[in-house]
Amino acid sequence: MKGLELSKRYFEAYGIELIRKLELLYPDLKGCFAAGLVGYGSECLGFDDVISTDHDFGPSFCLWMPRTLYQLYGEVCQKAYNALPTEFDGYSARRVTAFGNNRVGVLCTEDFYYGLIGRENAPETNMEWMALREDRLLLASNGEVFLDEYGQFSEIRKKLLAFYPQDVLLKKLAARCAAMAQSGQYNYGRLSQRGEWTGAYLSLQEFIKNTCSAVHLLNRKYTPFYKWMHRSLKDMRCLSEIYGLLDQLTAPFDSRQAWGSAVPEDFIYGIINSKDSRAVIIETICQLVIRQLEAEGFSDAHDMYLEAHAISMMKKIKDTKIASMQLLEG
Repeated sequence: MKGLELSKRYFEAYGIELIRKLELLYPDLKGCFAAGLVGYGSECLGFDDVISTDHDFGPSFCLWMPRTLYQLYGEVCQKAYNALPTEFDGYSARRVTAFGNNRVGVLCTEDFYYGLIGRENAPETNMEWMALREDRLLLASNGEVFLDEYGQFSEIRKKLLAFYPQDVLLKKLAARCAAMAQSGQYNYGRLSQRGEWTGAYLSLQEFIKNTCSAVHLLNRKYTPFYKWMHRSLKDMRCLSEIYGLLDQLTAPFDSRQAWGSAVPEDFIYGIINSKDSRAVIIETICQLVIRQLEAEGFSDAHDMYLEAHAISMMKKIKDTKIASMQLLEG
């Protein structure tokens, strides 16, 4: 069973009853709870499997309440939560590691969001959006809310799920595309030609990371941290084929042989070494991204080099502060 399903079933079995008991004991709490599973952990992304169950996994859920009430009743509510059965439906008690503290249980809504995105509410201005990391925004908007009678938690969540304002999206896409061009279309080949193989692999890593982020942005999704950024491409609305291309890109391949034996005739457009399958895959990915940018009206550069499309997107930004940022910023 997936962790999110286990959490929901556990909440339905014990959580609703817990809330009603707390409301009877403390009338101030009536209608003031939200419950669900959001935040850290592969189960909040739906990527958990049998391997995931060895730590920070088990019957549990989050119970959020506003700070004013949390300060008064948080401790007694947590004691009541702790008294719930720790084993459920064949699953043993949650095994908590040093990194897994305070992920579930009774939580203050404002503190929960501050701990994830560094602020208690959703961003309001473009620059506030620009200051937040994609992976942190995902942590604050993943999982599922099972119940929210107060509405505060879901109101913030709704604004985060609405995704970036247009100018912020354009700037972030421009930065990712510029980085893809720099690391993949340009530096990977130049470093390989020089025999700087570690540098070439580092360029490949930068290309992969920025590609994953660009695909997420084009799907209006926040990018997870590095462990899951490739896995999450699998189910995307557009450009999901890049998931498989990146797998091919990281497959074992002798780059030294491909570049050591290459002659001028092997270079497509004089720059892409056709003997290096990685160079060809990089270019294939870039052209797929370019096609999507053009289809959505983000770029009208009509160029094979992604940097040209990054510049085109920068010109479409209306917010003068964002438009003045360096190309790779964001």
